[in-house]
Amino acid sequence: MSRPTRRLVIAVRADPVICGHSGEARNLAEVALTRGFDDVRLLTWPIPTLQAAGLPLKPLDRLLPYSEGITVERPEAVGDYRVPDGRHLAGLTGRLVELLSDGVPTVCLSMYLVPHTQVVNDAVTAARAAGFDPQVHTIAKAVGSDVTNVIRSCLREGRFGAATVLLTTFLASDEVTAVSEYTKDEIIASAEEVDAHCGTTFAQQCRERVTVSYPPIDSSAFLGLDDEKIEEALARRGLKRGKYLLFLSRVARAKGIYDLVIAYGQMRCRDEVPLVIAGTGPALEHVRAMAKEDDRIIFLSDVDDDEKPLLMAGCAAYALPTKPEPDFVETFGIALAEKMLAGGGPIITTRTGGTGEAVGDTAVIVEAGDINALADAIDRVILDMPDDEKRAMEARARAHAMSFDRAAVFDSLFPPT
Repeated sequence: MSRPTRRLVIAVRADPVICGHSGEARNLAEVALTRGFDDVRLLTWPIPTLQAAGLPLKPLDRLLPYSEGITVERPEAVGDYRVPDGRHLAGLTGRLVELLSDGVPTVCLSMYLVPHTQVVNDAVTAARAAGFDPQVHTIAKAVGSDVTNVIRSCLREGRFGAATVLLTTFLASDEVTAVSEYTKDEIIASAEEVDAHCGTTFAQQCRERVTVSYPPIDSSAFLGLDDEKIEEALARRGLKRGKYLLFLSRVARAKGIYDLVIAYGQMRCRDEVPLVIAGTGPALEHVRAMAKEDDRIIFLSDVDDDEKPLLMAGCAAYALPTKPEPDFVETFGIALAEKMLAGGGPIITTRTGGTGEAVGDTAVIVEAGDINALADAIDRVILDMPDDEKRAMEARARAHAMSFDRAAVFDSLFPPT
């Protein structure tokens, strides 16, 4: 086998995790093959470890394969039960040191500061200390929950030492970027709070250094969908085109699923369209229990990446009434951008976190948490909105979402050398 000349390593929670950023990693890896990288690797976790963590996972037998040239590495833990968590980190870090030791020019992108940026930083430090002289450039991408979950929880609990470690870890990378302008603003606000308490200078560093890199989306998977395939996919599910309301996302409180189910109970359009809840997540069983007496609510927990765009394209409307929660705020809304590319009925959502950046002026917006407004907006879209207005909205949405195409995002994040 010939020696690679340019390597990209992405440290991330990759498939089968149901997470927009596993899709980001896949899309960046696929584009890298067309941009001169001849060794592309995703460094991630063993599947049993992901299963044990309780993360929502895609069906293992229906994962999309990666292109030839992309290697997914899942290093096993190092040590035994006496090292409860660090074993897996040691496995990831050790494997990256091995990759950095061979002299191949390497770019390392980490998504999630905890723990992936830590893994990259520790591996680079170890490789240099060992005398390997790695040719490496590091990029840390704050993907949202880094701030809205991890750093914010540190600040709420007064754990400023932990917040200091997180910001130091982030800024130790050669480049630092955020998934949206909202996320960048939240990073700076968090840094200001740490600075005020600790006398540090994180906020100024973040203002000067943090850029924005939106999630990369494979637009080809959502554009030009075959009408016959859409009809076939819907028929398998007992659905009719333009005759159902769709929620397709992680089933969690912060996605507004409770608000949507309650609102659906009072909608005029419920006699016209069933509500399809497609996805899995921590609130799924509770929501199932809420809806057990409503035969107009359909649950699909086995939707794969091939079926997703077909369901999006066939719906009468797509609702994602996301709302801020202490442990999560929607920092972009990848599913929104995917839906905009796929077409179908209008989007009804909220301006929570970075969703406004995702949809621009191409969606129907309601106030987060306003159940009556949500019901009214969906009724208006499904029962009263003229078809020509829907078509115009669909065209604007698709044009806006094309700015998130994976090739454009890749070239901005990894400019040609």
